[in-house]
Amino acid sequence: MEANPEDEPALPAAVLCSGLGLGVPPVFGEQMLELYRVLTAALRRRREREMMERERRRRQYLRRRRAFLLSSIAAALSLLSSTSRLVWVRTRSTGQNLWEAAEAFDDEEWKAQFRVSRATFDYLVELIGSAIKRRRTNYRVPIEPRRRLAIALWWFARSGEYRSIADMFCVGIATVCVIVRQVSSAIVERLFHRFVSLPSGPRLDDTLRAFKDRCYPQCAGAIGGTHIPIAPPRDNPDHYINKRGWHSVILQAVVDHNVWCFCRSFTDVYAGWPGSSSSAAVLSSSDLYLKAEDRPDGYLFPRERSILSEGVEVPVHLVGDASFPLRPWLMKGYSEEQQLSPEQRRFTYTLSSARSVVDTAFTRLKGRWRCLLKKSDIDVSMMPRIVAACCVLHNICELQGDGFLPEWNVEMAPSGSYLRQPEVEPCEGDSYCSAEVIRDTITYNLLTILQY
Repeated sequence: MEANPEDEPALPAAVLCSGLGLGVPPVFGEQMLELYRVLTAALRRRREREMMERERRRRQYLRRRRAFLLSSIAAALSLLSSTSRLVWVRTRSTGQNLWEAAEAFDDEEWKAQFRVSRATFDYLVELIGSAIKRRRTNYRVPIEPRRRLAIALWWFARSGEYRSIADMFCVGIATVCVIVRQVSSAIVERLFHRFVSLPSGPRLDDTLRAFKDRCYPQCAGAIGGTHIPIAPPRDNPDHYINKRGWHSVILQAVVDHNVWCFCRSFTDVYAGWPGSSSSAAVLSSSDLYLKAEDRPDGYLFPRERSILSEGVEVPVHLVGDASFPLRPWLMKGYSEEQQLSPEQRRFTYTLSSARSVVDTAFTRLKGRWRCLLKKSDIDVSMMPRIVAACCVLHNICELQGDGFLPEWNVEMAPSGSYLRQPEVEPCEGDSYCSAEVIRDTITYNLLTILQY
């Protein structure tokens, strides 16, 4: 008799059930066989994954062992022999090394070369030495912080070509550029807020007293702007052309009374706006403006320092020229286009005399750091840091009693209209009633207010 095909799976299933000792009826033999096949396939896949993982760990172990052996060999070779890479180091004549000769300079020659005294130089190294120090590698010995600072100060003082400075200090041309950027950034990041700040507390009292001695009351500083020449930038060069026709960025600064006693000068610095911008536009975008205008009372300095004169509150304020807007915290003289009374003329003259400190500060700043006097090939995006770093260095020199040499006070405009500062353009639209009331009160009660 022929076998029924439908009964063929029953025989393996029955054998499986009997072999495993399972009391399962033959009718379920097909299901048991299928379960067995599934379990067997799962076990087989699991063994394959385990073998693949074991092989992966073996290859990873071999790679780590190979890397360890190679690094150990490299370390042993670096200890046994010195590395000489002509591609990394260029041999330069020691006779051109200004830094080696500088060690024998006397104090006068040192200051003539680096524009700071040796004591101020050592003080600067102490302040930013850790920030400009570089790690030693197997390829070369890094340039020490003192030499880095000397390179940057030389560039600030003269703004010479990178090639000539590289020859003088026996370093690469690109190295000079990198060092100038690194030192400038270190000065701004480490020292700006420490040495540049608006007067407060006893400093504010001293400032008010000093301006009062110059016959102008309630003054905490003078604000002004100056143009710093730059090379034409790649992006939007026309925006940087000022009224005199040359490319520049604007430095806006506040100066306190200490410029008369040769101490700290700049109390607020804001630089980088294109030369075509007006003084009012630069001021309105500065932190100084936001600090004053965002206060509920609209004053820049503490209101308790204000005085009353004929019922008008006269706050502590800054003084500026005609290019700035009139605000309660910023006074300026009357327009010469109007017919002025004797009191108005006296007020305008007295304010101009007090405001002259900012022009003196700019002259001393540019005289010491000549990189602000002529066009440099540094990128325009770096100019705000360069300008801010020079202002910080100026304040440090003044605080250290590092005097300004007369030969540094050179003529700002070498010839004709070349790099002459643009003329002051009066700010239009002064209709700030409370500020006008304050100015008129000071004007017609100047002698009385000075007696407070």
